[in-house]
Amino acid sequence: MLWGIADMPASTRVAGLAVALAVALVWGPQAEGSPQTGSGPRTAGSAQIGGGPDGGGQSAPSGAPADAFVSSDRYATTALPVRLRIPALRVDSRLIDLGLQSDGSVQVPADAAVPGWYSGGPRPGQAGPAVILGHVDSKRGPGVFFALYRIKPGTRVEVDRADGTTAAFRITEVSRVAKTRFPTDLVYGPTLSPALRLVTCGGTFDHTRGSYRDNIIAFAEAA
Repeated sequence: MLWGIADMPASTRVAGLAVALAVALVWGPQAEGSPQTGSGPRTAGSAQIGGGPDGGGQSAPSGAPADAFVSSDRYATTALPVRLRIPALRVDSRLIDLGLQSDGSVQVPADAAVPGWYSGGPRPGQAGPAVILGHVDSKRGPGVFFALYRIKPGTRVEVDRADGTTAAFRITEVSRVAKTRFPTDLVYGPTLSPALRLVTCGGTFDHTRGSYRDNIIAFAEAA
């Protein structure tokens, strides 16, 4: 179960903006090295992933970046991210691209062991927040971001890119927030320098909804 943005009330989804933070995650394609402008994707609550890899529902974090920034074409000068590595958490996994669902919310990974990068926003290493979503667990066991809640400031995070280069980051802060209060602007808001956001679910489990009540968000800056 991962974060769930879809669970968030529709009113909290800032159409095409709420995810502005989340959009920071995803958002707007601007020339590399230049700050992003415009609003971000809508804020999302928690998305329920039904019939996950284990046949049971998984809760995953997903922002709703509809019409957040422009298209991601302007990011083409930087190679696409293909792998995420966090040695301190024993995370070494390929990365998949995540787009938008029909309702404008960010897709979530189908496999709890594989994280996904929001392809509508900055690529890791470009100015702005690159956003990576991952599951905390599933009925089969721990997910790729199971231990994200305990990551420490200063921890190194590396994103390998298709051209063989690596974008390195260091964690600056880890927050736990209620899904109903997802900080879209903090997650997706534009930054002048490269930044990274890692998002998953956390807190107590809501058995009625079948998802966690909170989101764990790790903020990182270029190392």
